[in-house]
Amino acid sequence: MKTKTSITLSTEVLELINRYGHDFRSRSEFLEHAARLFLASLARAETERRDLEIINQRADDLNAEAEDVLAYQVRM
Repeated sequence: MKTKTSITLSTEVLELINRYGHDFRSRSEFLEHAARLFLASLARAETERRDLEIINQRADDLNAEAEDVLAYQVRM
């Protein structure tokens, strides 16, 4: 479902949309595509931030496990 909305853009941005948006049927389609890409990027960044937080919380355990594996490999 689509909902009609109104936005205000700078002349510069509108000119760039007109220049690069020729592969899209309309400005609306171009802007929706751009918004989806940006929102997906934000979601990926949030996931990466959470993953990094988990890794950092478990860093001591992960490092100890890595040292154990490396020590085992040296003995062989």
